[in-house]
Amino acid sequence: MSETPQHGSFVWNELNSPDPAAAKAFYTRLMGWSFAPFPMAEGEYWIIKKGDTEIGGLFPLAGPDFKDMPAHWMTYIAIDDVDARAGEAQAAGGTIVRPPFDVPGVGRIAIVRDAEGAYMGWITPKM
Repeated sequence: MSETPQHGSFVWNELNSPDPAAAKAFYTRLMGWSFAPFPMAEGEYWIIKKGDTEIGGLFPLAGPDFKDMPAHWMTYIAIDDVDARAGEAQAAGGTIVRPPFDVPGVGRIAIVRDAEGAYMGWITPKM
């Protein structure tokens, strides 16, 4: 994400995996991706790179909150105001799965389920 994305634009893809080592081996071999560590309070996150370009992330599904969750891809959408839009999502029949929280240097994020049950990440990026 190098320029400020417009509200409603897809901006990031993230692989959520209970076995980051296996995921990294798979995608390195088949896609030629590399992975750069990005420390987080909850553990190590990995930035997925194609050459020098950051193209996504790898989030480790570790801990009791993710006990039986299978590996999956999560898409993030730019939102002009995550906090305000979270209330609107609920009024429209959606669910806030994880309330808005800050990721230092990245932005404010919420995990949302739409009215049909599809999950997505919303982010007000800090550029």
